[in-house]
Amino acid sequence: MAVAKPTTMVLRRRTRAPKRYSEDEDGLGCYDVYCERCGSGDFGSKLLLCDKCDKGYHLFCLRPILVSVPKGSWFCPSCTNIKQPQLFPLVQTKIVDFFRIRRSSESMENQSNMKKRKRACSLAVSKRKRKLLAYNPTEDPQRRLEQMASLATALKASGTEYSDGLTYRPGMALRSANCAALEKGGMQILPKEDIETLNLCKKMMEKGECPPLMVVFDSVEGFTVQADRYIKDLTIITEYVGDVDYLKNRENDDGDSMMTLLHASNPSKSLVICPDKRSNIARFVNGINNFSPDGRKKQNVKCVRYDVNGECRVLLIANRDIRKGERLYYDYNGYEHEYPTEHFV
Repeated sequence: MAVAKPTTMVLRRRTRAPKRYSEDEDGLGCYDVYCERCGSGDFGSKLLLCDKCDKGYHLFCLRPILVSVPKGSWFCPSCTNIKQPQLFPLVQTKIVDFFRIRRSSESMENQSNMKKRKRACSLAVSKRKRKLLAYNPTEDPQRRLEQMASLATALKASGTEYSDGLTYRPGMALRSANCAALEKGGMQILPKEDIETLNLCKKMMEKGECPPLMVVFDSVEGFTVQADRYIKDLTIITEYVGDVDYLKNRENDDGDSMMTLLHASNPSKSLVICPDKRSNIARFVNGINNFSPDGRKKQNVKCVRYDVNGECRVLLIANRDIRKGERLYYDYNGYEHEYPTEHFV
């Protein structure tokens, strides 16, 4: 019988634990691989083997846990000597350049105009019960620098460029493909007043008035986001952004942060957001454990897709009041229910 040639799936064999005892074609014995953390050889499909020492670790036993098999070679904590991420310099000029913050008198003029529009909007839409709210930036400029430096630290550590909008790259989906009318079953339209609120949030971020959030590194959860001041229910936290691509191009992608953008009636036109190259703070908001009642209770943010002027957009919105110091969580399985969250804390 002919032996099949290796394919690209060979990268995934590192997660395949061998059987209890077997013999290869040369009659040599093969013994079990056990997880170095829990000592179990069960869940072989979740056992990841180090490419240096060949020791095994369950994806869910690693700290921080891994949701999926990493691309390319992987080395265990002992072989990599993992340390805390290098902090981004708390220097105003570096932060301004990193986030491309708009400077000069133009910012002051926009700030005045936005404040006027914000007051006008609050009067105009006061009768609407469920209007979205713009986030309330921290007043202290130094604290805002610290918040932005925490995000820059996480982005640099993950090799991600900062972006606060959807990006359309050569070889991926064109912007014209992002058509909300193609959504299967239709997509809810973001009202005009809420679009103005979203635009206000975008302009505040352009001026360096970021959401009151800190990105912190947790030994179990990895990078995670927590509120740095009280956040009201229905506040826009941020938009989920990244490169836009067709789902069909990403079906074999190992990335664990892809977000549905367009669930089209024609599957070939479905789109996803890929934040692995360009993103913002949304990438670091963690998911709840859908299999645990306690996990579901932790949810304080909802992920909602909207039709915004004919295009699909994904917003993260507070679904209850969030106290200062509370970590942000939302349901990763809002649509397809395919994301493996059973080992989330």
